[in-house]
Amino acid sequence: MKIAIAGIGYVGLSNAILLAQNNTVVALDISPDRVAQVNARISPIADPEIEDYLANHDLDLSATTDVKTAFEGADFIIVATPTSYDPETNSFDTSSVEDVIANARVQAPDATIVIKSTIPVGYSASLQAEHGKDTLFFSPEFLREGRALYDNLHPSRIIVGAKSARGQQFADLLVEGALDDTPPVLLTGSTEAEAIKLFANTYLAMRVAFFNELDSYALANDISSRQVIEGVSLDPRIGDHYNNPSFGYGGYCLPKDTKQLLKNYDSVPQNLIRAIVEANQTRKDFIADHIIAQNPTCVGIYRLTMKTGSDNFRDSSIQGVMKRIKARGIEVIVYEPALEDAEFYHSKNYRDFDAFKATSDVILSNRVDEALSDVADKVFTRDIFKMD
Repeated sequence: MKIAIAGIGYVGLSNAILLAQNNTVVALDISPDRVAQVNARISPIADPEIEDYLANHDLDLSATTDVKTAFEGADFIIVATPTSYDPETNSFDTSSVEDVIANARVQAPDATIVIKSTIPVGYSASLQAEHGKDTLFFSPEFLREGRALYDNLHPSRIIVGAKSARGQQFADLLVEGALDDTPPVLLTGSTEAEAIKLFANTYLAMRVAFFNELDSYALANDISSRQVIEGVSLDPRIGDHYNNPSFGYGGYCLPKDTKQLLKNYDSVPQNLIRAIVEANQTRKDFIADHIIAQNPTCVGIYRLTMKTGSDNFRDSSIQGVMKRIKARGIEVIVYEPALEDAEFYHSKNYRDFDAFKATSDVILSNRVDEALSDVADKVFTRDIFKMD
């Protein structure tokens, strides 16, 4: 079977490798550099399993920038292009998805199109009338940045938005590529699958926001956040997981998915969903105000990445804190070895780590790093449990 995948990001590349174990997979991307890296069996993203599988496993996988080469003769076309949240329209920008679908209709009119890009609830229903309910549907991903292939090889669940033979066939392909023998599989309507994705990520954001607000209260009242969290988490209904405070939720999914779900509630009464979105801004305000109150001359930002093991800067919470501090006229410097630029938003990106530590009065670190142990008295973090 030939499978084409549009987009060589976390979602696209992890699916490409998963499926290339048993099928011919052609990955399409607009970046010649990413295409060249994949063809050279070098991962363009930080992910240990992706790096290992590209280098050491037998995969029927190639990459190209040519649409015809990728799509012609494909049985399935998977859309894994980015859908960033557009603040002007208060919705996802789905233009890249629409471009892929338009090309697919020309190059492979009989192919089944599976959308993996995150989309608004109800989006695929508007497309299904054109393409037929069996030939276009949504299938959500639940991947961690930096462990995307691991999560596909060991899926917590497989959800396919098509209660049909084609939907079952696609689910079978994902199960075939997984290392776990019997992952949970659920076939739903395509709109229901869209809702599952947004509600699941919004619940996770809610949990992050809850423990962050608990931590804000503890910090403001000089009580032990760790002890309170440990006590609360002993309740088995709450559990001792996903409870480590941070500067806020960030990354590819949670910020945009929560905002999109809020938009989907336009005509439905709600309080909680809006509170989850606003809580993340409040947390960044609180952290920034706490630092500003110390009257530092120079604040150092240690790593811009969203979390440990990721090379993604997009919407990382520490950037929001950084911008708030800069807005108060305080000098901010950065140490981010993954950033090639000499500056980040007009803040100097230090190459010399020792000079960065010496220059900073306070160092903000979203996650604890042993590299900062010699200046622990300067470090401000809310990483209580030393984990993501």
